[in-house]
Amino acid sequence: MILTKTIRIQYKYPSFIVPSVRYFDRPIPKREQTLLNFFKKKSAPSKPADDRPCAPDSPVSIIGDVHGCLNLAQSLYEKLGAEDQVVFVGDFVDRGENSADTLIWLRDRQRANPDRVTCLMGNHEVMMIEFLDDPAKRGARWLSHGGLQTLASFGVPGAREIMQPDELMAVSAQLKEAMPDGLEDWIRALPTSWNSGNLWVVHAGANPELPMNSQSEKTFLWGSGAFLREARTDGIWVAHGHTVVDTPEQRASKISTDTGAYHSGRLTAARCLPNGEVYFIQATN
Repeated sequence: MILTKTIRIQYKYPSFIVPSVRYFDRPIPKREQTLLNFFKKKSAPSKPADDRPCAPDSPVSIIGDVHGCLNLAQSLYEKLGAEDQVVFVGDFVDRGENSADTLIWLRDRQRANPDRVTCLMGNHEVMMIEFLDDPAKRGARWLSHGGLQTLASFGVPGAREIMQPDELMAVSAQLKEAMPDGLEDWIRALPTSWNSGNLWVVHAGANPELPMNSQSEKTFLWGSGAFLREARTDGIWVAHGHTVVDTPEQRASKISTDTGAYHSGRLTAARCLPNGEVYFIQATN
């Protein structure tokens, strides 16, 4: 007789509950279990060399990838503490339907609260800039990763994933014309990191083998395989987006905030306090 077991897991956070329920109700074949154990060993992060908590100098809320979900960004922003620093991790455009209005809203929030609100560059903003600078060579990648939705949000018609170089150049020119004055410059000037205390915020990740001040912008924007596998050993915590997770988590020197708002309908903020407390707040459709 083969025995099976059902496991129910639920994660709780202050003021709300983020459910993450998985059921396993069939026996796992021996060969499949061997492979599963192998990959668990390969992917398990090492433990930090010390147990210092995440401790920014003041309260900070870190908001994951918005991807054109303006209604969720506005709702989540209203839930944050008025004293909090607010850092958006980038990827404001693409995939969702309201990229243009999201960029304008974020720019206006930052201009109105320059000492409180920080917006970081994400790799999707990089691809958008590349489309503006060199559409013939760089445009196809952006269009295949959500750029079509962004163009539509700016009222630029006729774009397709596959276009000829002259067509790409024409669409790029239309996008430039459609963007409000100063918006392109604001996007280009976005920083790639923010830090307070032993907390750093970047879009995608950081090489755990290098000091934070020695990281490349490419790593901050596109990530590092070692970042997801290994913990830092210097007491630094890195909050990030880019990699979608079912449930936001704080683990092994990382705080993961990207819960795939454009398809899950859940936008997440990690609230980090100077006393080491970290918890998550969400806005949902």
